[in-house]
Amino acid sequence: MRKHELPTPALVVDLDVMESNIAAMQAAVSGAGKALRPHAKAHKRVEIAKRQIAAGANGVCCATLSEMESMVSAGIGVLLTTPVASRVKVDRITQLSKGGDVTVVVDHPYQVDLFESTGVPLNVLVDLDIGDHRTGVPCDERAIALARRVAASPLLRFGGLQAYSVSGSHTVGHAERLLHSTSAFASAVMIQKELLAIGLDSTRLTGGSTGTWDIDIQIPELTELQAGSYPLMDVAYGKIGGVPFGVAMTVLATVISASHPERVTVDAGFKAFSTDRPFGPVALGLPGATWQWAGDEHGFLFAERLPAMGEQVSFVAPHCDPTVNLHEKMYVCRGEEVVEVWTR
Repeated sequence: MRKHELPTPALVVDLDVMESNIAAMQAAVSGAGKALRPHAKAHKRVEIAKRQIAAGANGVCCATLSEMESMVSAGIGVLLTTPVASRVKVDRITQLSKGGDVTVVVDHPYQVDLFESTGVPLNVLVDLDIGDHRTGVPCDERAIALARRVAASPLLRFGGLQAYSVSGSHTVGHAERLLHSTSAFASAVMIQKELLAIGLDSTRLTGGSTGTWDIDIQIPELTELQAGSYPLMDVAYGKIGGVPFGVAMTVLATVISASHPERVTVDAGFKAFSTDRPFGPVALGLPGATWQWAGDEHGFLFAERLPAMGEQVSFVAPHCDPTVNLHEKMYVCRGEEVVEVWTR
């Protein structure tokens, strides 16, 4: 099948660009003496995770239990980066840990009690709040106490620290990101050193992002990078500047209405693209074109040269992670040829 034969809207991945991105990131991280544990929430595909591991990654990160189940069932080691606080999830995680390489994070003693109550040994990291106040225990005596609590457990194995700055990952300008990320990690390093001083092995410090990858791998105390979006990329990372990975993922759409001189309608609306950014998708090959919401299944496209009725247009998504989440199928191409179809 050729790309132009796909039913639209279609999530399309250029395999050559993706593989180049994976190789480039792995080479840089390994060259800095760090481990790479990519975040699979960006792509949700076992096939991509396996390529990342084949390139040298030491497993993946997952944000949700469903992602974790998919990866562990494929024999891939997982760090679940989001704390959980329900018995049903804890029970499922501990079942997965019996047959797979599983690590979890905690940011409250309640979670420690939940995992302990299962009677199943588990690897546990302490999740630190380094400025976003989303999850994570504050970097003060509470973090020390929580690490002590995990380390004192007869079942749980304290494995180190997680620190992630979501705001740092999308700070515009390299100099600004450098200041933001290094300042954020400084609080995590402080906790790391305090724990090492009292005899707790907090050597492992995992975190970082695609936006700050080149900054984070220069932080001596960081041992593991969690970058996620770099295989696919999106408009958001293009806007912050200085992120050198190619755009591998696009959404292919078709002009389905051309009744007005100033715009056409494509078959790609909110159900084709994520809508969590203050900007829309970017149409390739149409300089100055603007996409505008026209419904769940429709988008207006304004451009100096309007594409013709039935013409296909490729769009770069505003945010790759949630856009991937909207599509059951990912059409994988080399050039114009569809070579694989990956489902989730």
